Parts: sequence; structure tokens; C-alpha cells
Amino acid sequence: MLHRVSFIPGDGIGPEVAGAAKRVLEATGVQFQWDELILGSRALEMYGTPLPEKVLQTIKNNAVAIKGPVTTPIASGFRSVNVALRQELDLYACLRPCKTYPGIQTPYKDVDIVVVRENTEGLYAGIEFDRGKAETARLSSLVQESTGKKIREDSAVSLKVISFTASKRIVRFAFDYARQNGRGKVTAVHKANILKFSDGLFLEAAREVAGEYPDIEFNEALVDATCMQLAKKPQQFDVLVLPNFYGDFVSDLCAGLVGGLGVAPGANIGKDIAIFEPTHGSAPKHAGKNKANPMATMLSGVMMLRHLGEQESADRLGKAIAAVIAEGRHVSYDLKADPADVTAATTSQVADAVIEKMGRI
Repeated sequence: MLHRVSFIPGDGIGPEVAGAAKRVLEATGVQFQWDELILGSRALEMYGTPLPEKVLQTIKNNAVAIKGPVTTPIASGFRSVNVALRQELDLYACLRPCKTYPGIQTPYKDVDIVVVRENTEGLYAGIEFDRGKAETARLSSLVQESTGKKIREDSAVSLKVISFTASKRIVRFAFDYARQNGRGKVTAVHKANILKFSDGLFLEAAREVAGEYPDIEFNEALVDATCMQLAKKPQQFDVLVLPNFYGDFVSDLCAGLVGGLGVAPGANIGKDIAIFEPTHGSAPKHAGKNKANPMATMLSGVMMLRHLGEQESADRLGKAIAAVIAEGRHVSYDLKADPADVTAATTSQVADAVIEKMGRI
């Protein structure tokens, strides 16, 4: 079967890691028709906007994309191209698996956590009021009239918006993912003991949805206690579901538990569209050096293959990546015991090694 997929190289190290992922995906034997699209800094130079409408339309048409990291240009009118992309396409679920691989030196073993992050609301919705603005003064007056609490005149304000609709949607996504992937437990992470209305609503939604899944264990945990327990015994967690802001931080924490962002894949998924991409950024200072670790983008490709129903190819590619990591010879500098190790593989050499290993599986 031929799969038409949007291919977004990205900025900085994006073209290198995305190109490596494209090579290994093609080596699986799965047939792709790639539509290459430009986002971020290069798009601003070419089209006058970092997020062209025709790019959005092509992604909608194809419904599946693999993407390298992009840079949000300063003074482009966007807080974040990535956030804008997710909001425009209603990619409400951010899926970030964090798993230990033999061969990577970490203080933890047998970690296998999936972070499910709500993508559209919370503090990252970008509803902000600047210091000294008239609208900020009006908001301050409303707050004082409604609650009796005074906001300092020199304050900036960011609104944290949590809806029951979006909360139920993301929790249901987490439970469906758990059920479909043989996972036994979902933990809703919150701070409802303090943020009784916003996080309280998220927790209320989580409890309601959990009742629909009697086959899946449900837990709830405060975000600060969760961070402590992740540092103490991460193996106790399975699937974590969190509001937007907490999910961003906790997913990076979980990536650190398993070896860093270089082995942290991700996906942003909506009702009809899915974009697969690494968790890490564009690292422009490393661009063009052929040294960046492409594993996270390759592992995102494994997730994409599963999404496309290419389970056998996903298994082969996943096993090949794991074998290259375990062997330790053809891995990038960040996966070496000594980052200065002169035997560290280049980006393209990592892809070569994975392709060669896949041919033996």
C-alpha cells in the first residue's frame, strides 16, 4: 500500500535528523509518496510567514506527517510555530513515550512511561495581558470586583483555561491508548488541591472518564508528588495524562530518566490528523555538522508506521534501532559514555547502521 505523507524537514538540525528518518523508513520497504513542506524560519524567508496556509492544507489532505524540529523566527508574529500548528489542526493530544534502552547509561532500568499531554488549553493557549495595558487594568478591576483580590498594577497576567470538554477528550485518549496498547494503568496528574477550579475540573473529568474503563487501573496524583516519585521510582508509572503546562515539563523529565531528548520520540494527534516528530528542538548551533542524534526522529517514524497500520515494519525498525543502541558502536556523541569520544557516529552513519541492522532482522 502506498502512503502519502507530508515530510517537513524543519530548521536547524531538522533536515539532517528528518532526512535520516526518511531513509530508514524507506528502507523498511513500505511505500511512501512524500510531499515536502517548509515551516519555520525557511518558510518566513520564502513565503513571508512561518506557517503558510498551503502547508496546513497539504497536511490536512494527507492526514499524516513526519516533521523535524522548527525554529520560531523572532518578530514573526508567532509565539511558537509548533503551538500554532497544533492549534490550527486541533492536534489535541501530545503523545510522548519514554523508554529505557539497553546500552544507554541511565540511573534507571526498565522504565516504560507514556506521557499524554493536552495540547490546546492551559497556560499555553497564549491568552496573556501585558503590563501597563488598558485591557490588563480592566481585567484587574474585574478580578478585584469578583474576588476581592487585588492584582499589582505592574503585573502581567496569563490565563490558565481548562474546559471539561477538552479534559474529557484527552483523558479518553489516554485510556484508549492504554487499552489498545496493552497498558494497565492511567494516572491523572494535577494540582487540584490548590487550583480547585481549573485543575479540579480536569480531575473531575478524569474521574468521570475512568469509570468507562473498568479494565484499566486509574490513579490520580499531584504534579509535585509525581515529579518526586518519578525521581525515586519511575517504574511505578505506566500512562500519565496531564494538562498542557504540566505535560510539557513532565515529558522532558521522563526523557531525562531514559537517556535524554535524543531518544525521546513524539506525536501530536487530532481526530483526523497525526504529526510525528522528536521532542527536542532545532539546535541551530549544531546545524550542518552531521552530528545530531537522529534516533528520536527515527523512533517517531516507528510510531508513524504503527499509526499507518504497518506493524511488521514498525517492529523491524524498532528492533534495529534498539540493536544499534545496545551495540553502542554506531551511536552519536550524546549516547557515548564520553561525549568527546572520537568514535561517535555521524547522523548519516547512525542511519546507515540502522538500515544495515534492519536488513538482518
